[in-house]
Amino acid sequence: MKKYIPIILFFVFLGSAFGQDEDIFGIDTKARDRSRKSDSNVGNFTRNIMSTISFEFSGGGAYHTQLIDFNSESPGQYPISQYQNLENPRELTSDDTIKFRGGNMAFPLNVGVRINMFNTLTIGGGYGREFGSVSNLKGNDYEFAFQRGNYTFDKVYGTVALVLYDSRKRAKFLNWRYRKFASSNWYMQSEKNQRIRQNYPWKFLLEGEFGNLMIRKNFDDRVLTDGNGYYGVGLRIEREFSEYSRIFIKTGAEFRNFIYQSQDLAYFQNLKQTLYIAQVGFSINLPGTKRCKVPGCGVVMKHLHDGVEYRGSSIFNLQNRKVGQWY
Repeated sequence: MKKYIPIILFFVFLGSAFGQDEDIFGIDTKARDRSRKSDSNVGNFTRNIMSTISFEFSGGGAYHTQLIDFNSESPGQYPISQYQNLENPRELTSDDTIKFRGGNMAFPLNVGVRINMFNTLTIGGGYGREFGSVSNLKGNDYEFAFQRGNYTFDKVYGTVALVLYDSRKRAKFLNWRYRKFASSNWYMQSEKNQRIRQNYPWKFLLEGEFGNLMIRKNFDDRVLTDGNGYYGVGLRIEREFSEYSRIFIKTGAEFRNFIYQSQDLAYFQNLKQTLYIAQVGFSINLPGTKRCKVPGCGVVMKHLHDGVEYRGSSIFNLQNRKVGQWY
């Protein structure tokens, strides 16, 4: 019996060490999402708010279409010419109704900020610049000509996005999917828990955008915004590199309305523009958790010192990495 006493004492000492809040190096490995991030209440509150804010930059391409549903009592006031059936030219009258259509390419750039609302919604805003080309519009045998072939628009916008699917919703889905297996079925329950613990870096969001356009360089001096702004809808897919950094792609459409004034300001035509956009961007969160600078601490995961949470890795790395995620 005496020969087992050292072994028993070893396990008792080991159990008491793990039962303490801190180990012999002063590191608490029980860091949680709601751990304190600062010694003071004000600092903790501020850092919790900071962790919900992210900045992003995006750019891409778009194809835009333009439409004028033309009808006027004075069609001669507009830059319309006949480009087909020139052997039998005919001037437009007030009885004519023509749909003038055209399309070309545009290249938008955006910078913005977002706030995460309980991992369910994100709200934000930003500033964008768009460089585009415009072609003359055509309808029937006629052409509606613009003064220039390109434009530059700026925009100030806000966004609201609903999280459709992410790691949290995936965990709920897996719990629902494995509901038919009894809790005593340890094999299937182990499989479920293993799948839930897997790193799932994807997030899908349905996003709405609204804002105002500012014309920096116009494709025609007679074109004005209608003053009601624009709106858009899109699907945003994010791929996380870490808790703080991610890339995303966004596809969707924007809808805008302009006014084309005639030579007589009493007459005008409504010009509708629709953009079909595809963008790629990069987003980075403000790190609410401070980088650990405790001398001698080499922990690379999230951990606690005296009840305050610290991170041990760059914001571009996963903080709590698992096997196979170290390289």
